[in-house]
Amino acid sequence: MSALRGAPAGVFELQHSSSFRGLQPGKERYASEEDGREASNSEAPQGESEYEEEEVDESVREDMSKLEGTFPGISDRFRLVNRIGEGTFSTVYKAEDLLYDHYHNEWDIFGQAQQQEQEEWDNPPSKRRRVGTDSVGRKKARFVALKKIYVTSSPIRIQNELELLHDLRGCRSVCPLITAFRYQDQVVAVLPYFPHTDFRIQYRTFMVADMRHYLRSLMTALQSVHEHDILHRDIKPTNFLYNPDLKEGVLVDFGLAERQGSEYTSPCLCSHQIYVRRSRILSSYFSKNPPANGLSSGYPKADSRPSRRANRAGTRGFRAPEVLFKCTSQTTKIDMWSVGVILLTLLGRRFPFFNSADDIDAMIEMSSIFGTRRMKTAAAMHGQIFETNIPTIGEKGYSWEKLVKWSSCVEDLTESESQATRLLAGLMELDPSKRLSAEEALNHEFFTDPIHHDVEWGGHPEEGSVDSDEDDEAGEDEADEVAML
Repeated sequence: MSALRGAPAGVFELQHSSSFRGLQPGKERYASEEDGREASNSEAPQGESEYEEEEVDESVREDMSKLEGTFPGISDRFRLVNRIGEGTFSTVYKAEDLLYDHYHNEWDIFGQAQQQEQEEWDNPPSKRRRVGTDSVGRKKARFVALKKIYVTSSPIRIQNELELLHDLRGCRSVCPLITAFRYQDQVVAVLPYFPHTDFRIQYRTFMVADMRHYLRSLMTALQSVHEHDILHRDIKPTNFLYNPDLKEGVLVDFGLAERQGSEYTSPCLCSHQIYVRRSRILSSYFSKNPPANGLSSGYPKADSRPSRRANRAGTRGFRAPEVLFKCTSQTTKIDMWSVGVILLTLLGRRFPFFNSADDIDAMIEMSSIFGTRRMKTAAAMHGQIFETNIPTIGEKGYSWEKLVKWSSCVEDLTESESQATRLLAGLMELDPSKRLSAEEALNHEFFTDPIHHDVEWGGHPEEGSVDSDEDDEAGEDEADEVAML
């Protein structure tokens, strides 16, 4: 992009790899913007594209105009359509790729499949071939997602995200990086645009078979990510764009991702053998000086001990217990806990399932499920002490089957739901060493030997369809919810 040349030296700039646009195999490289994207035709695209204009708020239009004004030359490559996401560290825009036909687009698997299916539907084979007709018309619009990373993000964080996406190119169900460019301190990553359905609409209507497709695609992505020793750290429904028609999803947003072991300061107690942990706990001050009434009177107001620091990146309600206990030896298993929370949301029909304000409330929510005994054991594994005097929190906790029945307001679970609950127990294990990995989860009976005994939420296998009046009311309620979102 000639308009963007002359970027300051020392800032990371990533060009598309051989998996995407036009480079020769085996020549992945980091280069300056002067190299540009290798086009198959240097001429500008002829004609207008065909797509329906979306309704855009005036504030969004001003935001997009501001981006075009601060990024010279971006309007020659992309036509901004709408703002589709906004987070703490970035904003994502839907844009039309004006030069799509000038490049090799191996990354656009879903788009090419949809185009082929649409062409077969629109142009069925005919007995008589028309001769002399001109097929030139408006070209089909191709959309991408432009992720503008805020300047408040550190350059190391931006470089880390782009490098990880570059390393994960070609991985199934992982959002590929098309290219990235910058102008002064502005950085934009170009990613594929994936049509998907809002999770807040899907989770109430998902059957167990739908949950199986959703989780298989998500765990396939995580298996590839974890094989590269990468922790995503922010697994949640909004970061997994799922298309129920294709039964495929794409994992996005690697802004908090990191390589396993890169944040280790000192090994956590959980990384040692059991006898080492036991001796450490028995030699601690708390064990040698237990409180008289069984509960400590609190903690020092001016504690002189050094604070324990660990990476706590993630979203409230999806953080694993080892993250809450400030484990310094976190592994890829923290992502699997978050997958378990998503499965619990689908089975329990509640979103968000955990709604804590801080880490203390999050641990209280966990203890109300697992009980104080298991929470104390989990805390001791990381060299921490868990205590609570809340009388409603029992010592033993509850089973996942009972919790799912309470949450979804049903008397009994179907056989397929019981099978999914067994997978849930393996994912939401307090001990990360016993928690299922992505590969182990994909080999679970829920995927390898599924039980097809599925009913709609609130229904019964022996019951037939409901009355037409009830169907109309349900359709109206769903339409109202879609309109509200």
